[in-house]
Amino acid sequence: MRRQEPCLLDSTRNYITSVSPVYIRFGPALYEIIRKFVSLRCRMVRFLFYFLPFSVPVFREMMAICLLFMLNWALMAGAELRFASYFADHMVLQKGPARAVLWGYGEPGANVTVMVYQSDNIVTKKMVQPEVFKIWKVVLIAMPQGGPYSIVVHQFYEDEVSSIVLRDIYFGDVWLCSGQSNMEMTVSQIFNASKELTQASHFPYVRVFTASLAQSEEELLDLPDIDLQWSVPTAENLGHGDFGYFSAVCWLFGRYLYETLQYPIGLVESSWGGTPVEAWSSRRALRKCGLSEDHRSFPASYPDSGPKDYSVLWNAMIHPLLNMTFQGVVWYQGEANTLMNADLYNCTFPALIEDWRETFHEGSVGQTDRSFPFGFVQLSTYRHVEVDDSFPRIRWHQTADYGYVPNKKMPNTFMAVALDLCDGSSPYGSIHPRDKQSVAYRLHLGALAVAYGKENVTFQGPYPQQVLVDAALKILNVTYSQNIQLHHMDSKVFEVCCSDPTLYKYIALQLAPPKSRPGAETVSPAVYLGCPGSATQVEVIARLF
Repeated sequence: MRRQEPCLLDSTRNYITSVSPVYIRFGPALYEIIRKFVSLRCRMVRFLFYFLPFSVPVFREMMAICLLFMLNWALMAGAELRFASYFADHMVLQKGPARAVLWGYGEPGANVTVMVYQSDNIVTKKMVQPEVFKIWKVVLIAMPQGGPYSIVVHQFYEDEVSSIVLRDIYFGDVWLCSGQSNMEMTVSQIFNASKELTQASHFPYVRVFTASLAQSEEELLDLPDIDLQWSVPTAENLGHGDFGYFSAVCWLFGRYLYETLQYPIGLVESSWGGTPVEAWSSRRALRKCGLSEDHRSFPASYPDSGPKDYSVLWNAMIHPLLNMTFQGVVWYQGEANTLMNADLYNCTFPALIEDWRETFHEGSVGQTDRSFPFGFVQLSTYRHVEVDDSFPRIRWHQTADYGYVPNKKMPNTFMAVALDLCDGSSPYGSIHPRDKQSVAYRLHLGALAVAYGKENVTFQGPYPQQVLVDAALKILNVTYSQNIQLHHMDSKVFEVCCSDPTLYKYIALQLAPPKSRPGAETVSPAVYLGCPGSATQVEVIARLF
């Protein structure tokens, strides 16, 4: 399991806020940036925290102001030139036509120069000055795919010159992967794990990064900690424990994209098992669905797993990434909401998507597309007999009650169907199916069609052209215009025939396995049934017993 960052800073801040008007005015901004100095900070804060509860008001005020100055001292100590936490060697930055954003910390009033090198040649050069709270930010020119590049930053302050360097940098597409435990499942937990891990080194241009588990009551500027800094994939960093890093769905999705696109892919994982959509949503997104801190409640049956408090993961694990330029997001979540606010998921999930799009666009100075592609995974089944309808309801709500995506409420989205991927023998519980290859492959098909505009990519099921109901005969007649191929025939559910009455005769084709998917398990053969000739219209008739 991944770790959390323990510290008394939250408790200290809440206490001082109640006793010190000085802190109320100036403290929150300092607190935000001071988080980076974890070990020193916690020791200092813990020492002072034991003295604060004294009953003398004047003493409490003096101690609060003292602590504020100590936090300010820590800020000054950390003002050296550096990148934000998630900029590091081996990373992938977003290629053109979007422009990558770089940011970090420096001295106010200093001149900061950012240069991108390829070999010994300067590709681009930008100059900027650190702004409020010693933050500098630059937007690079649109860069073509490829690399490697080096990025050198110089800070000129009075008579001193400081420099930092990023090496082995590539430009490609950067995708954010988020959600709960099915996104957290590592490559070592899935089918054919040994083979997948062995092949990891064959894809050095798919780079991976994992944020640490963290939660906060306030929106953070930077990540509190990192589990896996930007890395070239290896068997070790793709299979680091159960529900640790790196995400199997995220890795396979990126790998399939790379195999098709043939240019670098950057994957940023920020996920936490057992968490509801409300924890990943900003407060403003939740308010759009009528949810607020004042009306927060959790059912007694809710498991003691990941955080469920409103916005705490948005604050600590998503908001810090807003300044980065992304191509899109893939999301695997919903199980936790079968137990919490299930009937609101048709609002909270679309609201999250819309809010992420707006804030990522603003945070990246307009470089992350305002309507960036958002892919998600349909909930699978995990019981042979459903005892309630919570999972079916969430599946329906995942599409904003349309039954398909994209739609009017969820434009530029794509869904990987997972209803057929139940894994009753999974050692991690049937709610965690191990066939992540099929999930990732279907996500990548959706991305190719929606995010990359590839034509002739089948990523959705057939759409009905016409639906007729004959109540007297108890017949539902659904007409599809696409070619349909059946892998299984069950007389208790559907009857299938061709639209031409002369072709009603069923013809069983040769026994053959379905088309294989990269990395998927062997599937037992099935009889293909179809219509003779080249008929394109198929009618599916369900008798309503």
